Amino acid sequence: MEGMPKISESEWEIMKTVWRENPLTAEQIVQQLPKDTEWSDQTVRTFINRLMKKRALGYHKSGRSYQYYPLISEKECVRAESKSFLNRVFNGAAGLMMTNFLEETQLSDKEIERLQQILTEKQGRDPQDPSRP
Repeated sequence: MEGMPKISESEWEIMKTVWRENPLTAEQIVQQLPKDTEWSDQTVRTFINRLMKKRALGYHKSGRSYQYYPLISEKECVRAESKSFLNRVFNGAAGLMMTNFLEETQLSDKEIERLQQILTEKQGRDPQDPSRP
């Protein structure tokens, strides 16, 4: 996680688009951004340039256009951002964060089952056989 670039909220929108499909030209990125994103072409190009300086995006030239692709994975960025949030807001206390989210969030039965499975696995038990520790 060392050296993971700090990505702004706006830059996350660009990265999500490029993670979904790549390589993409700047024009294709503009077209694939969420409809409520009303950025000009120049604004998008500014974000792309910032992401290249941060070494989050790379490019190769194809004819007269540039094709952009991610240099870091979505999973790596989510992990780094989650760790940063946990440290910044909850002083690194994962249990406190989980308790807070669980108390404040409506979960489906499927989501609850998945959380129970994860917690069981964290305890070192086989989720398929509750009698085996």
